[in-house]
Amino acid sequence: MNLVLLVGMGGFIGAILRSLLSSLVQKSSFSFPFGTLTVNVLGSLILGIIMCLPEAKGLFPGESRLFLTMGLIGAFTTMSTFSYESFHLLEEKEIVLFTLYVIGTMALTILAVYLGRVIVFWLK
Repeated sequence: MNLVLLVGMGGFIGAILRSLLSSLVQKSSFSFPFGTLTVNVLGSLILGIIMCLPEAKGLFPGESRLFLTMGLIGAFTTMSTFSYESFHLLEEKEIVLFTLYVIGTMALTILAVYLGRVIVFWLK
């Protein structure tokens, strides 16, 4: 039960941070979802760092890593929002924006995970 509470507390914090950062970035009424893209890239970078730190530095044992990855980052990143916004762009016949958003999100979040790993081993 303690692990479930850890994940829940992390999720609570992650969801609040997602809402704040996404809203801050998405100030304009422009139809491209920059807020969600920013949250997904940043979350992927942080996840890449957190997942490499145990191997590189012995940091974040099981419970704290569970709190950070499944809880905080799991609620911080927004794949369901990404999917909805992608569909909405298609629905609005914004094919170019849809393509840029989907390819940009996938490429940048994978790159961010890789950069997280590079950062950890560079600091080692």
